Amino acid sequence: MDRRIAIKTATVGALMGAAEVVPGVSGGTIAFISGIYERLVNALSQLTPALVPLLIRHGIGFVWTRTDATFLLLLGAGMAVSIIMFANTISYLLGHHPVGLWSFFAGLVVASVYVVTRQISRFGLDLLLAALAGACVGGFVTLLVPIELAPTLPAIFLGGAIAVCAWILPGLSGSFILLILGLYAFVIDAIRSFDLMVLVVLALGCAVGLICFSQVLSRLMRHLRDQTLAVLTGFMAGSLVKLWPWKHTLSYQLTADGASIPLIEEPVLPATYTALTGNEPMLGIAGLCMTAGLVLVLVIHWLTSGRS
Repeated sequence: MDRRIAIKTATVGALMGAAEVVPGVSGGTIAFISGIYERLVNALSQLTPALVPLLIRHGIGFVWTRTDATFLLLLGAGMAVSIIMFANTISYLLGHHPVGLWSFFAGLVVASVYVVTRQISRFGLDLLLAALAGACVGGFVTLLVPIELAPTLPAIFLGGAIAVCAWILPGLSGSFILLILGLYAFVIDAIRSFDLMVLVVLALGCAVGLICFSQVLSRLMRHLRDQTLAVLTGFMAGSLVKLWPWKHTLSYQLTADGASIPLIEEPVLPATYTALTGNEPMLGIAGLCMTAGLVLVLVIHWLTSGRS
């Protein structure tokens, strides 16, 4: 892998990591608009126990190439560094500039829906129904009432295995799944304090979930590509319910340092938002941030589509 591609891969990983810190934004969406999604799914689907006899028979070089390991390591490294660097920044923006942040990601997802639909080779009633089903599921997930799992190591492992499935699906956020499970604040605290035990267990859960789910997704992309893309497009469209910039928070979850993370929110009109919170709706800022999200996606798509 040459230096330019390596830098691009690590950069995409960093963007995916930053997106995943925000409950409601999927790293899979970033993978899609950057053009690496199918490569990522196919590489992950190779990580099975069948690699052991291949390693014995052909050696590590063969297995390294088969699993596209350089690509996965660069992407994973970019994500890990980004999550550690941006966990505090994203938490600050969520607490102090939520309208601008949510508007930016809403614009990002709207443009992503456009980009993904252009990858569908045909259009028909079956694909429309698939997209509608995906939108219903995506919207329903955003409205689920969170539960409170005790943050034990088995719960962290299970949470990681479930959340990583959402991470690889555009429109479904792994961090939002952790929020629904009541584990988000605990995981963020573990990242901030670099709690190695929790992070290792979480990583193991993510690895198991990712290996299992990528097998299913890889087969769907090979045999039912258009239908799968239609469902994923619906997921992204449905997630816009969560990304609506003006929200009324009904309950919070506290982190170890006393910071509050919105737990249950309902979307409201800008005027209602002002009446309920006393804060200005900042329509101009929202518009600028949404436009920035739209432009960023289109620029990334243009740069990675082979045009100059």
